[in-house]
Formats: sequence, C-alpha cells, structure tokens
Amino acid sequence: QLQLVESGGGSVQAGGSLRLSCAVSGYTGSRKRVAWFRQVTGKEREGVAVIYTSIAGPTNYADSVKGRFTISQDNAKDIVYLQMSSLKPEDIAMYYCAATLAYAGHWNEAHEYNYWGQGTQVTVSS
Repeated sequence: QLQLVESGGGSVQAGGSLRLSCAVSGYTGSRKRVAWFRQVTGKEREGVAVIYTSIAGPTNYADSVKGRFTISQDNAKDIVYLQMSSLKPEDIAMYYCAATLAYAGHWNEAHEYNYWGQGTQVTVSS
C-alpha cells in the first residue's frame, strides 16, 4: 500500500521560503504521478504542482504559483519536494501530498488521486 508522509510546513513572513517534503513508501515502481494540493477551510482543494516520476520527470504548476514554487524529486530517497519562495498571505493553507499510478487525467483535480498524506500547515504572516 502506497503511503505518503508530508513534512516541512510552518510559519514564515511574507516573502520568505519553505520547503515541503513528501516521503513515499510502500511502492517500488518508478512510474507514478505525485502532486501537491492545498486547501483552505471552506474551499475546495486546489492543485498546486505535479511531477511525473518517470526518468524525465515533467512538471506542471498552478498559475498562482508559477515562478515561485518548484516541485522536484529525489529518486534515491523517493521523496518529492515543494520549494516555496516569495510566499504570500494567500498561500496560507493546509498542503497535501497526493499520488496516483495513472498518468492520464487532469493533474489538478483531487479525485484523480488515490493516495493522500495527512497534510502540513503553511502560514504566512504579512
């Protein structure tokens, strides 16, 4: 059973940076799609970034984070990172790591993912 554990959330001032980590376990295959979502209470979960963990590792981002966030992977450790820079108060949310073994479908739709982590909170003070 594939499992995801997030870490790295916290509180930072506007303009600061944080790096989130998503440790993947329970799956030995190299092909999977791992995404970061975020959710504010009362709102739908929003896709932030995705990486296709093939050799090439293509990525995609929500328009709201392009140029500020970077998703990457450490294949040896099977960890997916989300480097967040130039953080804004509107980035405040619970951040979730999600995974699916399927490459098809819209990457930013939560229902496409079968596996979810427990979430890590990001707070940005202005």
